[in-house]
Amino acid sequence: MLKSMTGFGRHEKVTGDYKMVVELKSVNHRYCDMSVKMPKKFSFFETGIRNLLKEYISRGKVDVFITYEDYTENKECVKYNADIAKGYMDCLMQMSKDFSLDMDVRISGLSRYPDVITLEEQTIDEKEIWSVFEEVIKKAAENFVESRITEGEKLKIDIMNKLDTMLEYVAKIEERSPQIVEEYRQKIINKVNELLGDTKIDESVLATEIIVFADKICVDEETVRLRSHISNMKDTLNLAENIGRKLDFIAQEMNRESNTILSKANDIEVSNIAIDLKTEVEKIREQIQNIE
Repeated sequence: MLKSMTGFGRHEKVTGDYKMVVELKSVNHRYCDMSVKMPKKFSFFETGIRNLLKEYISRGKVDVFITYEDYTENKECVKYNADIAKGYMDCLMQMSKDFSLDMDVRISGLSRYPDVITLEEQTIDEKEIWSVFEEVIKKAAENFVESRITEGEKLKIDIMNKLDTMLEYVAKIEERSPQIVEEYRQKIINKVNELLGDTKIDESVLATEIIVFADKICVDEETVRLRSHISNMKDTLNLAENIGRKLDFIAQEMNRESNTILSKANDIEVSNIAIDLKTEVEKIREQIQNIE
């Protein structure tokens, strides 16, 4: 299914021990550009997170936000560093001897010395935490992809409507082109009659002039190619995914044909239609920039 590069996905998991929230936001980008923001203590998971998300995302600038709250009471433990305490005591006893002072150190006092008693965070179970990360990220990514598909379907409908409008413009140009030649033929006849009276025009000369003019303004090749590009784009829009670059290339070709028609236009009506045609192509190109 066609996907937009604009999307949002969120999922959270709450238990008695923790709360984890994952949010994904994206806008259009030429390549796949991910930014992951999460607690520093889980930074070693970043590579795994990126690889996991690449299974769901191929293009777009994606911001990933991960928060984790630990509700367990025993996430930190008190540690008594006996060697450090002994070092302090040895120093104090030596000072007592050197300066003939009473040894008046109490437990409460010694415990306040730096690093004698420390608070240490318990070692996390990486496999267990990763299983939580993987579960929540996958569900957030699924919601994210779903939002991209929904937005992509809207883009598809809009582009299809614009392509139908382009076909109407092409049909008008094809209908108008023979009329321009006939009007030019009549214009020559009228001009000659005005200047020379009833003198008849040499039909071979007239035919040659009309052929040269018709060849100059002929846009049959351009309209045929335009119809082909429009049909190709419609078929491409019905493909599975990763079609953004192909659509952009087709739009460039459509723009080239529209420019040629406008440059050949020798009639105000065709010129106006060609301008409208170019306008629709530009609108389509803007929409295509949002397709994955």
